[in-house]
Amino acid sequence: MKMLKGLLSVLLVLVTLSSVMGKPDTTTPKKEKRIPQTLSRGWGDQLIWAQTYEEALFWSRSKNKPLMVIFHLEDCPHSQALKKAFAEDKVIQTLADEEFVILNLVYETTDKHLSPDGQYVPRILFVDPSMTVRADITGRYSNRLYAYEPADMKLLLSNMQRALKFLKTEL
Repeated sequence: MKMLKGLLSVLLVLVTLSSVMGKPDTTTPKKEKRIPQTLSRGWGDQLIWAQTYEEALFWSRSKNKPLMVIFHLEDCPHSQALKKAFAEDKVIQTLADEEFVILNLVYETTDKHLSPDGQYVPRILFVDPSMTVRADITGRYSNRLYAYEPADMKLLLSNMQRALKFLKTEL
């Protein structure tokens, strides 16, 4: 019996020591460092990307943020050029990070509302948290309404701001 009590005492001391020693030091502030995601596909490695359209819609509704959907292909030179411009634009990256749910897709979805004028790449559409595709937020090309080129980053930024304004005024 004495030996059992002794073992329990030693065990208690070890558990107490390990819990005290295992606690992180709370006095040093930790800077948030995000691990790059493969879901970015190069569109912004530090951004949080949704994995599927369904997940993106859920996040959009639950966070009350507009969704930006980027359709592209890995081997398309136009997609590659737009990706490079998008990833290098710090203002767009910050706005996407703070105010949007973002998704980039290399395949078409079953939602035909996401291809109002055809299935081409690259194209960018906005969806508000009520799950309405904002077909009224377009690029500058009449034959491809949702296409953007690297020179269109100012227009894309303006359209992102429009999507946010609609969120505040219409929903």
